[in-house]
Amino acid sequence: MPLFQGLSAFPPTPSDQHGVVDTSALAAMLAGIHEAGADSIGLLGSTGAYPFLSRDQRRRAVAAAMAAVGGKIPVVVGVGALRTDEAQALAKDARDEGADGLLLAPVSYTPLTDHEVFEHYTAVADTGQLPLCIYNNPTTTRFTFSVDLIERLSAVPNIAAIKMPLPAAGNYAAEINSIRARTSPMFRIGYSGDWGAADALLAGADAWHSVVGGLLPSEALALTRAAQLGDLEQAKRIDDAFVPLWSLFKEFGSFRVMFAIAEHLGFGAFQPPRPILGLQNEARMRVANTVDLLRASIASIPSK
Repeated sequence: MPLFQGLSAFPPTPSDQHGVVDTSALAAMLAGIHEAGADSIGLLGSTGAYPFLSRDQRRRAVAAAMAAVGGKIPVVVGVGALRTDEAQALAKDARDEGADGLLLAPVSYTPLTDHEVFEHYTAVADTGQLPLCIYNNPTTTRFTFSVDLIERLSAVPNIAAIKMPLPAAGNYAAEINSIRARTSPMFRIGYSGDWGAADALLAGADAWHSVVGGLLPSEALALTRAAQLGDLEQAKRIDDAFVPLWSLFKEFGSFRVMFAIAEHLGFGAFQPPRPILGLQNEARMRVANTVDLLRASIASIPSK
């Protein structure tokens, strides 16, 4: 399947208290994603804690990923940074290590203008020389991409896709159609926000950029394939099994919950980077029980 389509699984990046990446644990996570049959890996996305890692450690993570699964499954690397030259350096690092694509958020302490974002993306896309996905993440960046800006950026060489947040009104089809009317047929539109994945894919989105897929890829893939086939009933059955986990994502934040899932699945007792704190014992138990029930519930749903 082409890049930026289907299930793109975003694992956490396991690291110690000093921000040193555990490459063995990361490789194990990525191997599981590949073996499950996901369409791509989203490395160093928001779930992958990219803002908390140094350039050296980010490059180390990319090198470990390519050693583990390079050539077996496409790897898209997040290269967001405060400065354009830093993002360009990260894009070059990712390209040099053999990454297949890039993901870029307009990270900034000072609110950016449309012109500043356009120039930022143009510079990074030119340096990276890899297919690049726009990361529209207004909750974190406080910047929202207008359709006008998406249209302009879609014409820039190497910019090939956009990762959208869930629409406030829930009208995926209208949003997708408005973007498609202004961009090339080859420009891919995907969504993050896991609890909206089924609706987005059923409405015709090209990709699900999945948090949960980073650690539960088989279960996420079952939902993806059902929705891609337009099987509303099957997609709803699988999505209903995910609802308790979506509730925990909303209650605690998916970032914290994913670290608890990683521990429960035996990847290691990694903590989120400070100042973010991991979940307390009672919450971790709730996560563990929810994951076990989720996996059993989806396994019991007859495949089609």
